[in-house]
Amino acid sequence: MSTFALKLVAIITMLIDHVTAVLVPVDTWLYIAGRLIGRLALPIFVFLLVEGFYNTRSVKKYLTRLGIFALISELPFDLAFYNSFFSKSGGDIKADLPRIFSDAKIFDIVLERFMRHQNIFFTLFLGLMTIWLMSMVEKRFKNNMLYVNIINAIITIASCLIAVILRTDYNFRGVLLIVAFYLFRGSKALLVLSLLIISFDIVQAFSALAVLPIAFYNGKKGTGMKYFFYAFYPVHLLLLYVIVLIT
Repeated sequence: MSTFALKLVAIITMLIDHVTAVLVPVDTWLYIAGRLIGRLALPIFVFLLVEGFYNTRSVKKYLTRLGIFALISELPFDLAFYNSFFSKSGGDIKADLPRIFSDAKIFDIVLERFMRHQNIFFTLFLGLMTIWLMSMVEKRFKNNMLYVNIINAIITIASCLIAVILRTDYNFRGVLLIVAFYLFRGSKALLVLSLLIISFDIVQAFSALAVLPIAFYNGKKGTGMKYFFYAFYPVHLLLLYVIVLIT
């Protein structure tokens, strides 16, 4: 499978997961099935992130793209999953877009949204930054593995703490997964083990099945459409919110 094919698998399983989370009643078998299928998405995205790190011409530009789309995606993310935006009380409210800024103090807006929950692009950004720093440490101290291990452990712990503080999607587990895929690149067995260890419940453990499509990766880029995959995330979330709003 090419990079393009893997991305398609990732966004399709992500779409199924998000449609299920937003539109399907929790107490149904359809909800369980949809969320299980959705567990495949993150490991594939993480795998592609690590491969992208090794193949990109500029990590800085890669980070910039992730950062920009993290900001672009935050409002659609909040609307789709919380049906609220800058709620002072912290409860879910119907978003009244024309009155959002006139009804809320700027301090409440920044602080509450900053502390509530951030979309997956923030996690990917933080994870990419982490493995980039780790790679620089490995080059700087290539003859002293003790220094490499200690410094990279500190970097990883610091990134995990930042993820927890920012409440990024999958928080510290997402960062750990990216680090694991970076360290164990090329070993399917260790990737599966990492997925099982980092999983925080039985449902999330199904993410280990993502190794099956990853195993067919052929290292080829395939069809382009890079920005389509970036834009798909905020656009589909916004459409989900619109569907909730009109139903």
